[in-house]
Amino acid sequence: MQHIGFVGASGLMGHGMAKNIRAKGFDLSISVHQRTEPVQDLLAAGAQRVASYADLAACDAVLICVTGSPQVEAVVLGPNGILSKARAGLILIDASTSEPESTRRLAAVCAEKGVVYVDAPLTRTPVEAELGKLNTMVGASPEVLAQIQPVLQAYCENIFHAGPMGAGHVIKLLNNFIAQAICTATAEAFAVGTKAGVDVRQLVNVVSAGGANSGLFQAMSKTLEGDYTGLKFELNNAAKDLRYYVHLTEAVQAPSLMGASVSQSLAMASALGFGSELVPSLVKAQAKLNQIQIEIGQA
Repeated sequence: MQHIGFVGASGLMGHGMAKNIRAKGFDLSISVHQRTEPVQDLLAAGAQRVASYADLAACDAVLICVTGSPQVEAVVLGPNGILSKARAGLILIDASTSEPESTRRLAAVCAEKGVVYVDAPLTRTPVEAELGKLNTMVGASPEVLAQIQPVLQAYCENIFHAGPMGAGHVIKLLNNFIAQAICTATAEAFAVGTKAGVDVRQLVNVVSAGGANSGLFQAMSKTLEGDYTGLKFELNNAAKDLRYYVHLTEAVQAPSLMGASVSQSLAMASALGFGSELVPSLVKAQAKLNQIQIEIGQA
C-alpha cells in the first residue's frame, strides 16, 4: 500500500495527517475544492492535486477527514464521488466523526463494488495532528487493520482496534459525550458558584487536588483568566457530535438523560452566538444566560 488519497487536507486535522503521510514516504494525492492556501506546503512536498473525488479511486486507499456524515456521503456517493470510479480492493478510511448508521449504509454500498470501508475517527487536537501523534479507534477486521496500519502509524501515536466496521464511530461518540459532559458541567458549575457568591478559583483549587480533576477541566478553568483557547474544538462541531450521540442512543433504545442535557447545553451556546468559537466559550454562554460575569482575571 503506497498511494494514498486524501479528502480534507486543507482542514485543521487533515493538514497534519496528510503532511505526515507524505513525510513517511507515501505517494499522496489530495482533492482540494475550496481553500488552496493551507495545502501549498503539501504540494511543494510532492503531493499531487486531483480534479475530483472520483480521481482518488486510483489510489490504494483514500482517507476522508471532513465535518460529518453528510459531507462523507457526498464524497463517497456524489456524482463525482469516489465510488463512481472505484475498483475492487480499494480501501476507504473515514476519519471523520460520523453517524454509525450512515457508516453502515456506506459500507454496504461499498461492499457491492468490492470496496472495503473502514471507520477510523480521531481524538486529540490539530497540534497532535501536525506532530503525527493523534489517537485513532478503528472499526475493521484484523486483516484489514494490518493492511492499513502503516498508513495510520504515519499520523497516529496510538491505534485502538475498536472492533468490526462501525465500532470506531460508536466509540468516538461515547468518548465525545463524556468529554463534552465534563466541559458543560464545568461551565455550569462556574455560573452557579458565581451566582452563589463564591470565588470559583477556589473550586478550581479543590478539583485540581482531587479525583474530579482532568485535562478538560483544567482547559475550562483557564477561562477564569480570560483564556478561551484551551480546547481547539469548535462549539458547532461539538454540538453536531452530541446530536449524533443522541441519535445513537435512540437507535439502540437507551435512555439518555445526560446526553440530551449535554446536547441542549451545546445547542444553547450556539444559539446564543458562540457556535463558531471554541468549546471553552460554554463559559461565555453561561455568563450570558445568567446575566453575570464569570471571568475573574488575574488574582
